[in-house]
Amino acid sequence: MSGAAEKVFSAGLAARLPKVRGRITENAPLGAMTWFGVGGPAEILFKPEDRDDLAAFVAGCPADVPITVLGVASNLIVRDGGIPGVVIRMGRDFAQISAEGTAVTAGAAALDINVALTAAKHGVAGLEFLSGIPGTIGGALRMNAGAYGGETKDILRHADVMMRDGSIKTLSGADMGLSYRHNDLPEDVIFLGALFDGHTGDKAEIDARMDDIKKKRSETQPIKAKTGGSTFANPPVPEGTDPKDAKKAWQLVDAAGCRGLKIGGAQVSELHCNFLLNTGGATAADIERLGEEVRKRVAENSGIMLRWEIKRIGVPLPEDKDILSFMTA
Repeated sequence: MSGAAEKVFSAGLAARLPKVRGRITENAPLGAMTWFGVGGPAEILFKPEDRDDLAAFVAGCPADVPITVLGVASNLIVRDGGIPGVVIRMGRDFAQISAEGTAVTAGAAALDINVALTAAKHGVAGLEFLSGIPGTIGGALRMNAGAYGGETKDILRHADVMMRDGSIKTLSGADMGLSYRHNDLPEDVIFLGALFDGHTGDKAEIDARMDDIKKKRSETQPIKAKTGGSTFANPPVPEGTDPKDAKKAWQLVDAAGCRGLKIGGAQVSELHCNFLLNTGGATAADIERLGEEVRKRVAENSGIMLRWEIKRIGVPLPEDKDILSFMTA
């Protein structure tokens, strides 16, 4: 199996859903949408026309139907059995970006790099790190994404979110409990967009900073491969330890002898061993098993159990029942 979608959900859910102006597709293939290029279908894929269409749908969706929001799936594994319930993918109406003074407003579907480029165009500094994060603003808010010395919470003034009843709230980073690669909000809360605060900067210096980030990424990360970005979060810094001396996730993986390790069509990157790769024929199960094997070896070697940074969603295929044992790990 190469990750191609199979029709694994029976018909019927669509009839229970509210009428919409956007598009609803049953048993919609998702694998090709993910950066890993693997995974099963969505039972229902909903692409809302606009915010009002989304609100009406969410408010009218039966409470027992799970809702999952999918961005560009850059830091994500969709399991081979697919995603039950409704997967929402927001389009152009949710990807608008604007700048006024040193404030930048961005929709949840806006690409992080486009937000950084818009900020740079208007001479707004402080958002350059977003150019090194391959994803959308919605994903950045969900996991408090960060890179190259910056985190989403550092620049966030507030975010608009939609609750499961269709109501909209405006929340600060503190309201959301943002911390290192973490957000306290329930999984069914939908991010709509955010307002970010930068500061006045020299456009040439901002551009140079972004060029430096681009250069570092190309030299140190397998950005042209089928990957999901950074796989494991760096472990907490032990009390009394200088942060500069704390071990990074990639160092622990390397010390455990996992650089280049393979399971099926999945491999730990030789270039940066905190990246997992689909070498061409991997399944989602291959990639997840490889990640769990890496965690096991790192724990045996260092006593540290790494935490997944990549989000894993959906259900495994029946033949991959062993994955159930670590689905919540």
